[in-house]
Amino acid sequence: MTRCRRVRTVRAIRRFTVRIVLPEPIEALAELASNLRWSWHPPTLELFASLSPERWEAARRDPIALLGAFSPEELEAFAADAQFVARVEAAAADLQAYLSEPRWYQSLASPEVVMPEAIAYFSPEFGITAVLPQYSGGLGILAGDHLKSASDLGVPIIGVGLLYQYGYFKQSLTRDGWQHEDYPVLDPNELPISLLREDDGTPAIVTVDLPGGRPLTAHVWKAQVGRVPLLMLDSTYEGNDEVTRAVTDRLYGGTSEHRLHQEMLLGIGGVRALRLWQRLTNGPRPEVYHTNEGHAGFLSLERIRELIGAGLSFDEALETVRSATVFTTHTPVPAGIDRFERDLIISHFGGDSALVGLPVERVLALGAETYPGGDPTVFNMAIMGLRLAQRANGVSQLHGEVSRGMFEGLWPGFDAPEIPITSITNGVHAPTWVDHRMIDLAEKHIGPQITQEAKAWEEIDKVPADELWAVRRQLRSDLVDDARRRVRSSWIKRGASQAELGWVDDILDPDVLTIGFARRVPTYKRLTLMLRDPDRLKALLLHPTRPIQLVIAGKSHPADETGKRLIQQMVRFADDPAVRARIVFLPNYDIAMAQTLYPGCDVWLNNPLRPFEACGTSGMKSALNGGLNLSILDGWWDEWYDGENGWAIPTADGVENPDRRDDMEASALYELLENEVAPRFYDRDGDGLPQRWLEMVRHTFSSLGPKVLASRMVADYVRQLYAPAAGSGRITTPEIAHGLAEFKSRVRSSWPGVRVEHVDSSGVSDSPQVGDELQVRAVVSLGGLAPTDVQVQVVHGRVSPSDTITDSVVQPLRFVSAAGAADGHDGHGEARYVFEGALKLRRTGPFGYTVRVLPSHDGLVAPAELGLVTNA
Repeated sequence: MTRCRRVRTVRAIRRFTVRIVLPEPIEALAELASNLRWSWHPPTLELFASLSPERWEAARRDPIALLGAFSPEELEAFAADAQFVARVEAAAADLQAYLSEPRWYQSLASPEVVMPEAIAYFSPEFGITAVLPQYSGGLGILAGDHLKSASDLGVPIIGVGLLYQYGYFKQSLTRDGWQHEDYPVLDPNELPISLLREDDGTPAIVTVDLPGGRPLTAHVWKAQVGRVPLLMLDSTYEGNDEVTRAVTDRLYGGTSEHRLHQEMLLGIGGVRALRLWQRLTNGPRPEVYHTNEGHAGFLSLERIRELIGAGLSFDEALETVRSATVFTTHTPVPAGIDRFERDLIISHFGGDSALVGLPVERVLALGAETYPGGDPTVFNMAIMGLRLAQRANGVSQLHGEVSRGMFEGLWPGFDAPEIPITSITNGVHAPTWVDHRMIDLAEKHIGPQITQEAKAWEEIDKVPADELWAVRRQLRSDLVDDARRRVRSSWIKRGASQAELGWVDDILDPDVLTIGFARRVPTYKRLTLMLRDPDRLKALLLHPTRPIQLVIAGKSHPADETGKRLIQQMVRFADDPAVRARIVFLPNYDIAMAQTLYPGCDVWLNNPLRPFEACGTSGMKSALNGGLNLSILDGWWDEWYDGENGWAIPTADGVENPDRRDDMEASALYELLENEVAPRFYDRDGDGLPQRWLEMVRHTFSSLGPKVLASRMVADYVRQLYAPAAGSGRITTPEIAHGLAEFKSRVRSSWPGVRVEHVDSSGVSDSPQVGDELQVRAVVSLGGLAPTDVQVQVVHGRVSPSDTITDSVVQPLRFVSAAGAADGHDGHGEARYVFEGALKLRRTGPFGYTVRVLPSHDGLVAPAELGLVTNA
């Protein structure tokens, strides 16, 4: 009898990573691998793949891992290949030109226009490449696209984030379709990043103080994203205790206190990392600070602390910080906002834990929900972000409207359009998301400008229909192959044997209409809306002449049991042998999957509960690959759907019963698929081409191509927010900040005494006509303020039957004189002033007007900024 020998587990007493040494002729490969520009630059990707296509795929297309797979002897052989060395040298020269040559941003500078030298961009996650898994979903992907496009445009951004030891998580499925999370440890030394070091070679660190005198110390790693450095803080510092070492363990996990520590490290520690980077590189100090969602909001507290240390008061420092801060909100639902218990903030920012010069009461006031319906026991990170930024925006026009409604309590008395939250619609980084074959086809017929000029997409008619359709089939076929591989791998992890999986070879069909749906799985995105009528969906999937097939992916937050149940419901439907050849659920949705999924789908489906999709960019990526959108009119689609570039799913707005609403919208989805989408895809001419379908594809390229690009988005940020914020920051000297702070304090204390005492008008008859001029005279009491402290306005426009002014126009009235008694005071001793003006009647119909008083100061960028207004 043979005895089994027990295998002993031997643990290492020390662990380190051995770095590769490249021969001198090809040592530039190290720089090419360490600059993440390779992730969106096909020639560099092709260079690495040419070393060994098999090892390239085995290394999951990671240049660092690929180079580590070769022996020194193999590397020497590459170095002896003159042709390969020449390719390496050419790639290195191309990268150096990309990094050093002036680009779009540099063309903006002139003697009259001084652009910011540096812009700090803070985000809790960045989706750059699957090789650096520091993202969970749309927020991170958007941040990654922002950095890449900033690099392409030459915008001097510095990214700031956290380096998570486990990233988000890897998703797999159990036998019964339940989501399972794995958290593989990421070794920073095996990632395309480098550790910041002091001049003497020691690792550079930053420290944030926690309650009880506990230091939270972090290393700072740098990822080079083209021209843009991305600084990432890592708490796995040997000197930290066990709890603080785990602060950067994973994205969006842990207790409320754990999340607070992460956000303190991101905001406070992030500013300190910027100062470290500035010292080590002798680079410029950022002139603008962009807070990407509320998670990074504590960065402004650290900047206030710095300025107080330089001699400013709290209020002066606050005004200085606000002037150069931009805040972007990404959520249309209050549940998506970080809110901490007030006592938790007190314990971390009060007593011995206080930031020097920042009384905890002032900190609490910044995040207090002081509006009707607000919770006095919580600290709201988005509210703090809005109070600490002079400029704020949503991420689509509709989301801007929703955000103004969400936060209107901060600006009582103002109509929604006047609330100072603007919109910049998101975009996507085309070089990352557009398949190179589509780019090659466009370049062949349009020219190289297709990758440089957004308007070049308008010339898509130059691409022959048969070639466009052939590329679309290639992309669909690649998706089918990838999906089969992923489904097989998933079933093996679920416990199936290879012998059971012969059916996988026949799932999906490269000639069948392919519809994609992939995103995070919160309830409002309605993953399972398509399952409202399973029999009707089966009929669509199995139609004898016009079948559809569905490729579905998405992760649920590990703590979201409802989301996991939705995934399980979808997986169980897709497991049904009757339909599994036409519908698949692909686990572990990430960048690598997306880069095959978006190009391979003919239609991109999005059916959120309107208006809870802030923007949504997956449909943009599909559109740039020749896909058509089938979506609820929400987010960006509400803004740019024109009736010919896809289909809009009718919404049952106003139907309060959620089940009834889902039934109605699902029915509308089925109707579109059956009667419009599928017939148009399968309607072929004598050459086998779906000409009407291809007309829609071309129109999608020409109508959406120039709009959905992240280069357009970043240019919008530069022009509309970054440059103005830098200008405000430059003029907000300590003296100006002192004057503005004093003005605000005086206005707030005096405002209860501001009243519109009397309004009269003259100049028109009882039957006014278009062109008549109405003279308006208002007498106001200013409660101790001077006429120069306010602006008195007449607001006029159409009126509803309830006397509500609509389509309003605002016109200032001019100060004329003091009023009342000879001394210009009313009977209570308060000064009264007369303001007058004229307005011309320009349209027919019901007309009305009113008068209001607002604070006025050159340092205010919006009339509603202080949230103070007195109406007649």
